Amino acid sequence: MNVAASRTVPVSATHLVHVPVTTVWSTPESPRPVDAAMVADDPDAAAWLAALDADAAADGAVDDGTRAGRLGLHGLVETQLVEGEPVTVTELDAGGRWAHVVAPWQLSPKDERGYPGWVPLAHLAPLTPGSQVVGPEAVETAAVADGGSGDAAHPALTEARSHIGLPYLWSGLTPLGFDCSGLVLHTWRRLGVVVARDAYAQADFATPVALDEVQPGDLYFFARPGARIHHVGIVVEPGRMVHASETGGVLVEEDLPAARLDTLVAAGRLPMP
Repeated sequence: MNVAASRTVPVSATHLVHVPVTTVWSTPESPRPVDAAMVADDPDAAAWLAALDADAAADGAVDDGTRAGRLGLHGLVETQLVEGEPVTVTELDAGGRWAHVVAPWQLSPKDERGYPGWVPLAHLAPLTPGSQVVGPEAVETAAVADGGSGDAAHPALTEARSHIGLPYLWSGLTPLGFDCSGLVLHTWRRLGVVVARDAYAQADFATPVALDEVQPGDLYFFARPGARIHHVGIVVEPGRMVHASETGGVLVEEDLPAARLDTLVAAGRLPMP
């Protein structure tokens, strides 16, 4: 791809996200008119989500590859980045408005340097010379009762449960909306731990655990026959999990229904600080 000669950002410069949240797109051409609020120089995520929901209400969500609303983000959006998250700029588009980045706080087999994709350059700011960003800082989360047993919940469950009822968002990883693996990444980031971004990569990243030996805070992984892992949830107890459900449309804690049990293929344990 040709890069504009007038660019002011050097390739491979390290930057920080300086807006509350930015969406990482598959290409600079991926955003649609309904996504305008999110790709503006001063993005408005709440307005964007409202526009997506209005789009779905107007057109209906149909599973034909051209879905409206939040489900229409499939194939267009890769992930999200939050304020203060570091990225490495690897390339600019020909117009100099879009930056291709890799995000080291989101591990991925797509690129050993971090999760790749495109963001508006206006959403980034150069890292101050001499500054270093090592990793996300842990955020203290108060313990809550675990299932009425009187025991303190695993800290991952405490965080995940605080978002129950939140509408699902494809590639979302903030309290504005999560997808299944985005909930996991956000939760462990709050604990100060960097993990893989996508469900299949989280399965590879995690230490395997036998399905009959899961503990609270472990992960359940789901896949259809012959396909790679497509869904992940955080174990509450054997047979029960917290997860961001695309089919249900919200983040929920529930016993595994038959359809989930039929696709449950593995369990794993992520590092703890």
